[in-house]
Amino acid sequence: MVAIVFIDLLGFGIIIPILPFYVRSFGVSDVFIGLLAASYSFAQFVAAPILGRISDERGRRPVLMLSVGVAGVAWVVFGFASQIGATVGTAVGLSVLFGARLLAGAAGGNIATAQAYIADVTRPEERTGALGLVGAAFGLGFVFGPAVGGLLASDTVVTTVRGILPAFVPVTQFSLPSFAAAGFSFLALIATAVVLEEPERARTRAQRTTFITQFRTALADQTLRPLVIAFFLTSLAFAGMTVMFVPLLADFFLYDATTAALFLAYIGALGIVNQGVLIGWLSRRVGVRRVVRAGVVALFCALVLLSASPLAGTAPLLASGPGWLTGGLAVLLAFGALASFGNGAITVGLAALVSEGASEETQGAAFGVTQGAGSLGRTVGPPLAAAAYVFIYWSPFIAGALLLVPVAVLLRR
Repeated sequence: MVAIVFIDLLGFGIIIPILPFYVRSFGVSDVFIGLLAASYSFAQFVAAPILGRISDERGRRPVLMLSVGVAGVAWVVFGFASQIGATVGTAVGLSVLFGARLLAGAAGGNIATAQAYIADVTRPEERTGALGLVGAAFGLGFVFGPAVGGLLASDTVVTTVRGILPAFVPVTQFSLPSFAAAGFSFLALIATAVVLEEPERARTRAQRTTFITQFRTALADQTLRPLVIAFFLTSLAFAGMTVMFVPLLADFFLYDATTAALFLAYIGALGIVNQGVLIGWLSRRVGVRRVVRAGVVALFCALVLLSASPLAGTAPLLASGPGWLTGGLAVLLAFGALASFGNGAITVGLAALVSEGASEETQGAAFGVTQGAGSLGRTVGPPLAAAAYVFIYWSPFIAGALLLVPVAVLLRR
């Protein structure tokens, strides 16, 4: 299951570096970059509870197969959007681009089903560590995916592949990564069909309800309510920080895209270690809830550090030390370590607490609701953070830190 999640997320990660440039190729405002990024999370927000409920009724395996197959189709269409725009018109091409992104986002709601599958096949004392491996698969996808996407978008690779494939296949810096993402999704579909077995568990025929009704039900549950709210607030804070992190690096530290990508890879690599090993070990030692609270504190400190990082400057940290080790870099490295641990501890720990609070028959629905809340935060957070950054650069990071205060209160028990 973890390998399948990694393959699926690798395909998603490939798209990340080409998104802004793909939108600009249509000659539209950069506002559409933010809208396209938010569209994925919005569709994921709507679909996650629905897919979770269906997986409770019909089984985890069919839902996972359907969703990764749909993702593959979506990325193929995504790759053709530019050609469609050039042939039919910009408005139509842009509509296809958004439609494909929305479809891929809906398919991305399957993470709730993947988490429910893990919960089905693990004992309670092993669950946090197993869910942490899913988080590590996410980290690996986000480390290797953008690197592969950037390579496939290079002129050398595009020219080489264009000479190999038939002329009717559009090969551009945008279509090639998109088709590669589709290929990974279809590979995940084959792996799911061949390797994954449906776990033995009691199935329920849940009442047909909308995702809004499911959210209301979850918020009425005293155990799930604080977890759903915590998922939303932490996702809101982290998404806002993520979307404005690279602009901060460019504006105050003069990082180019390549240097920023290396720094993101550093954070992603730490995330693999944290979510794959450290958090599961800590949870067994001190308990899941304490690990989540430690994660909240770490992420709070990380956001405060990030807001103050420009004050550290770009002068060497030590007079006799290497010139590249500046005060600003030292602060950023500390920020990366704290943010990686904090986000991992919160994400994995909250997922484990949700699993503990839900019955065996409603694991999928519970994960769907909480992941939907996270997707809502990732939809709302980026545009709000961008507007705040324009007003004053440190405001989205301090606002994100303040959002974590009620999370700490909710998890005080």
